[in-house]
Order: sequence, then structure tokens, then C-alpha cells
Amino acid sequence: MNQLKAFIVEDSPVIRENLVAALEELAPIEVVGTAEDEPSAVRWLAESDNDCDLVVVDIFLKSGSGLGVLKAAATTNQSKKLVVLSNYATPDMRRKCLELGADRVFDKSNEIDALILYCCRIAEGGSGQTDFSSGL
Repeated sequence: MNQLKAFIVEDSPVIRENLVAALEELAPIEVVGTAEDEPSAVRWLAESDNDCDLVVVDIFLKSGSGLGVLKAAATTNQSKKLVVLSNYATPDMRRKCLELGADRVFDKSNEIDALILYCCRIAEGGSGQTDFSSGL
């Protein structure tokens, strides 16, 4: 199983710290960077010496939005997996995120286990695609 390098974009320090801890403990992931707003995330993703396999993005950020981060990430490197983790994972928002290049959208309130499973499957060399009951 490969260890994935992940970049986390989350504005809440508590959620960010808990997410980093959960991902690094429960999946083969090393978090190599974090950002709390769109400009910082876009800047980090654009720097050529910053490399990651997975970008986890929240929709609502301190400034800007996760949608802007998705747009930027989708254009910088197609090999990254782009995942949205948000409390605002409505069907319309899921659709919008997928249109902007997200590979998957997870709801913070009840799909953390699915996110961990997704990360493990990617690390095993899979696409991460499974039959998740939550749709998209």
C-alpha cells in the first residue's frame, strides 16, 4: 500500500487538526500542507515544489471558497485526487463540485468513514470508486 501525500483546505483549526489526526492514523496518509482560505490554497497548489496525491477541500473558507480551490486544483495537476469534505454536501452542491473537477464529495457529519475508505482504496492503487450508498 502506498502512502498518499495530502493537502487539506479547512478553515476551522479544530476540524483541521482532527481531520489530519484521523487521516494519518486511519489511512496511509501523510499530510504535507494545510490552508484555511482560497488564496493560500491556490498559492500552495501552484508552487512547483509542493507535491501531493490528494487534496481535501471544504466549501466554506475564511476567504474565498472551496469551489475556487477546486477550479485551481483541477487545472494545475490532473493526477491529484480532489475531494470535497463539507457540511454543505447537498445534491446541488455535490453536482457543482463534481462539475468543477472533484472526484468525490463527502459530508462531514456522516461520511468520514467513507472518506477514510476512499483514501485507503486509492493508496492500494485503486480509483477509489466503490458503491457508496450516499450517491455521487
